Amino acid sequence: MTGVEEASMVYLSSPPRSPATVALADGDGLRRAHFRIWQWGMSMATVLVTVWFMTLGPIPGIIAVVTAKHVLVAILVAGLEVNSSRKVLSSSG
Repeated sequence: MTGVEEASMVYLSSPPRSPATVALADGDGLRRAHFRIWQWGMSMATVLVTVWFMTLGPIPGIIAVVTAKHVLVAILVAGLEVNSSRKVLSSSG
């Protein structure tokens, strides 16, 4: 094959398929924004309370850190919607 034929084959090949669109528009208005603000606020409050307990001494500080870890993971899991009751519609009908 010559250089001209190779160049024309590049133009004849089809472009790749577009990726599937996933959750671009949930249509939930400000619900998601309010939840993210709540999540940020609760995380900040947890960290501040933990830091305050750490100033009381090593034992309260350790207990606060262990408790805060569980609280922060619970906030994260709530944000990931692991236990969501929403049903996903299948495209098969």
